[in-house]
Amino acid sequence: MNAFFPSCRRLAIGAAGLLTLFGSFSPAAAKLYVVTTTPDLAAIAREIGGDKIEAESLALGTQDAHFVDPKPSFIVKLNRADLYIKRGMELEIGWAPVLEKGARNANVLYGGTGYVDASAGITPLEVPSGPVTRALGDVHPYGNPHYQLDPDNAKIMARNITDGLKRVDPADGAYFEQRLGDFDGRIDTKLAEWSKIMAPFRGAKVVTYHQSWEYFAARFDLQIIGNMEPKPGVAPSPAHLAQLITLMKAQNCKLIIKEPFYPENLTHVVAEKTGARVLVLPDAPGGAPATDDYFSFMDHNVKQVAAALAATKDS
Repeated sequence: MNAFFPSCRRLAIGAAGLLTLFGSFSPAAAKLYVVTTTPDLAAIAREIGGDKIEAESLALGTQDAHFVDPKPSFIVKLNRADLYIKRGMELEIGWAPVLEKGARNANVLYGGTGYVDASAGITPLEVPSGPVTRALGDVHPYGNPHYQLDPDNAKIMARNITDGLKRVDPADGAYFEQRLGDFDGRIDTKLAEWSKIMAPFRGAKVVTYHQSWEYFAARFDLQIIGNMEPKPGVAPSPAHLAQLITLMKAQNCKLIIKEPFYPENLTHVVAEKTGARVLVLPDAPGGAPATDDYFSFMDHNVKQVAAALAATKDS
């Protein structure tokens, strides 16, 4: 999303006062202080950093990470940070830059030792082929930034985070590498399990609210035939919904996936008109009960999708 917040300038000025009042300080414990933009990054950082780090996400799992209120307290957190991890691909373009500028911590800015773009090395989906303008909606010029929903990408994210931790704490490099190896092994084991759960539903057709689930669908061979939004970030119009209902009926699509922060009313209207089910899923750890780590988060989503698709087969 490319929207910007009108209060950003006042935010930066107010945060500067906070930093003057409290000073630049580090946590009392010797642990590295890791700040991430989204909960998936914090969850993976904890897997790699173990007891050597304290990791905190600025966004909550129940929030739309495109739109996060840039609070003055976030600037203080970034000022303290040893390592700063972003999802990248301009997911946070509407709120993170003002925080980074106000933090007065060159170490966590682009090019700094403590800066990590978790998207480095990810093969992006939906990279625009032409000029990106507002007429296209909130299209990201570097591709779809919701890559965390493919478990195989979690290994790339973890590699980038490991490299960042080693830069700021080279003495514990072997510890971080050992934990990375363990994480990758668990991802491989769970991905085989998740793929087996999803195997009976290969080719199943679904509709999503926002273009968030493309990586998940590509990994597990689902077909996303349409979105509730006519363009990313654009509210559904009656004409678009009428077309979507016609499409769903024609293709016998019986499942709509939406995140908890998107509106329910129009989604349920489409479901009623098509006989589809609405499945509310988090796109980050902590977005549903008992999903605070990456594995429980993905386990929840995979099993919920499989159960919903099985139910549509039986209906």
